[in-house]
Amino acid sequence: MSTPADQSSSGQDDTDRPRALVAALLCLVVLTISGAVGLATAQPWLFPSLGPTVMLFFTAPKQHASRPMNALVGHLVAIIVGYGCFLAFGLAGSTAAPTGGLTLGYVAAGAVSVALTTLVLQLIRLPHPPAGATTLIVSLGILSEPLQLLDMAGAVLLVTVAGWALNRVTSNGQS
Repeated sequence: MSTPADQSSSGQDDTDRPRALVAALLCLVVLTISGAVGLATAQPWLFPSLGPTVMLFFTAPKQHASRPMNALVGHLVAIIVGYGCFLAFGLAGSTAAPTGGLTLGYVAAGAVSVALTTLVLQLIRLPHPPAGATTLIVSLGILSEPLQLLDMAGAVLLVTVAGWALNRVTSNGQS
């Protein structure tokens, strides 16, 4: 809780700027580490839904969706459901939606994968909204090879452990 002395002339809490800078730097560190693993292994250890995941870790660490368990389970469910939809809608062997064009099969796989991921995560009470992007990445064929899926899981584990550790070290405090 800030006091009137903590308020700048714009009415903004003077502690907001340092917190924002710390959050930005921690996002930079964690995603750089993940990207470095990707460069070293020539595998997809940096993909779009990791961005909002680390942003949650460092900008809203006390939110339920920011907990390490939510991130780990959320992305794991998303990968499994996304791959299941990718296969169930007969998309294996197809060119990924962004390069081959959106088809009825990709629309169905994408929509169903997000719906099922949402359903499962809500039912088990482990919501993690960035998982919605992960399931789309898989169901749209962007990353759909088994090795890529394992790399995605490894990257999620890495950024989650790094995020948790950095929040502990910086006293940013995850629940």
